[in-house]
Amino acid sequence: MKEPAQGSGFWSALRRGGVPSAIASVMGAPTAQQMAFIRSLTREQRRSEVLRTPLDRLETVVFDLETTGFSAQHGDEILSFGAIRVVGDMIMEKEQFYTLVNPRTVIPEHITELTGITREMTDQAPPLMNGLHDFMSFVGGRVLVAHASAHDKAFLNAALWKTSKVQLTHRVLDTMMLAKWLEPQQHQTYSLDELLAYQSIPIEGRHHALEDAKMTAKLWVAYVQEMLKRNVTNLADVYAHLSHA
Repeated sequence: MKEPAQGSGFWSALRRGGVPSAIASVMGAPTAQQMAFIRSLTREQRRSEVLRTPLDRLETVVFDLETTGFSAQHGDEILSFGAIRVVGDMIMEKEQFYTLVNPRTVIPEHITELTGITREMTDQAPPLMNGLHDFMSFVGGRVLVAHASAHDKAFLNAALWKTSKVQLTHRVLDTMMLAKWLEPQQHQTYSLDELLAYQSIPIEGRHHALEDAKMTAKLWVAYVQEMLKRNVTNLADVYAHLSHA
């Protein structure tokens, strides 16, 4: 749909910040406050001091996204965010985050079958900016962890650029890459299901963003414990080993 002409009173007011935030939020338009918060959060996330944080005290957020497909650059959108906080090898069970978002596009039938997310569910969900803002608020300045993180990073970057014209600057650790280093030749595909089974982690609620995040968190904790046994004491050590894996 073509955007209304520049002189349209409402849209012109929106651009000048003259539309109340609550109305803009309902419409799915990013508010100045939301954009400012996200932009401030993406600044200086690659601080060098975090590299020296002892691994057993490192604060992370393990997360997962469900999406309408696999290409953030070709129209696929985020359907849901799920995340859980971990400190060292301790999962903070009560510090969880989950939200559906309205993708404002068709959800393919096979995605509904895979995730259980329907158009009716997302029609009542908040717009992307609200979900993204709340997710980033939950993350704060913590290191992110995901499985096969390239997919999730691509969608986060697309969402951040679409809403706030910024890119993700948080450090992101990938449990698949950690498995390839810590468990070489032990797996065929290094899929999440395969790694969970190998670690005897019960597989429940797959392809639900929060449940996948919780299972990935258990995998991350297992790897933290293994790294500590190998005298890998901080994030700098982790990166050094991954660069040679």
